[in-house]
Amino acid sequence: MKKIGERFVAKSFFAGLLVAVGALVATVPANAIDLGNPADTTFRAKGNPIITHKYTADPAALVHDGKVYLYAGRDEAPLDFHFYRMNEWLVFSSPDMENWTEHPVPLKPSDFKWAKGDAWAAEVVEKDGKFYWYVTVTHDDTKPGKAIGVAVADSPTGPFKDARGSALITNEMTTGTSIDWDDIDPTVFIDDDGQAYMFWGNTKAYYAKLKDNMVELDGPIKTIDNLPNFTEAPYVHKHKGNYYLSYAYQFPEKTAYAMSKSIEGPWEYKGILNELAGNSNTNHQAIIDFKGKTYFIYHTGGIQPNGGSFRRSVAIDEIFYNPDGTMKRVVMTTEGVAPAKEGTKAAAKKKKSR
Repeated sequence: MKKIGERFVAKSFFAGLLVAVGALVATVPANAIDLGNPADTTFRAKGNPIITHKYTADPAALVHDGKVYLYAGRDEAPLDFHFYRMNEWLVFSSPDMENWTEHPVPLKPSDFKWAKGDAWAAEVVEKDGKFYWYVTVTHDDTKPGKAIGVAVADSPTGPFKDARGSALITNEMTTGTSIDWDDIDPTVFIDDDGQAYMFWGNTKAYYAKLKDNMVELDGPIKTIDNLPNFTEAPYVHKHKGNYYLSYAYQFPEKTAYAMSKSIEGPWEYKGILNELAGNSNTNHQAIIDFKGKTYFIYHTGGIQPNGGSFRRSVAIDEIFYNPDGTMKRVVMTTEGVAPAKEGTKAAAKKKKSR
């Protein structure tokens, strides 16, 4: 009788435990459960946002060997946490902007021994067969505030490692504002002559040349003082001899842009490029040319039901130029972009002009 009683008690205990676990899972939104992805899994984008199994933010993109490589920070804020919680960066690749591969996590703030955390906005560029990842992190207490580091790899998917063993930019190096988070959102542009420039900032726009090794500054840090309502997220690209500097404008953020005939300015403000990104206070962009079209990559808070300013998602739409070189305002869509294919008139024209 005693053994039977013990079995009955044990069965009752485990039955109650299963019911409790089931009730707990039922209270968690399905898209908040993430069991993780094994290496190199594939999925198909079905409109915007293009990634729905994880929250992704602050996109950067690189075109290499016929593929788009998309880099993003991973938003992991729980529903009751009203700020950014970002512990790793992610990388995805696609040959056509529709069929995507998620690769293993390539980089975390903990890979920088001098950093405390925070996988904020970053960008990857390629030079001489090496891939350089410029990241925003929080520095340890020896140099408080946000900082910019550099990681390097032989492949666009990593593995990446700290290229310096120390930060490239720390808070005391910039004095344009008294805040300690002005050294964020790095973007790197390599001009036709091979000279690399890094732009970054919050409330103050900074830029500097990089040495050929891509991990040291080459000269003084300069400021850009005529960008109306500059908040953060600078991004530089070039099209038909014109330089474009887009950036987050005001707060909540729209995206605005300026143009110049020189990478070092002067910059002429041209207006709004993208309106408020749905359900998100921030607006962060990358602009790439791929298979004859130009794409505007950004994030929104649009995943239902729990998307928002701290649980964002990457989206992609096309962007178009006017005859005078200015850009038309982005039309954000639910449908997203059609699969990218070679052989379009634009692609043929571009190929012919090379």
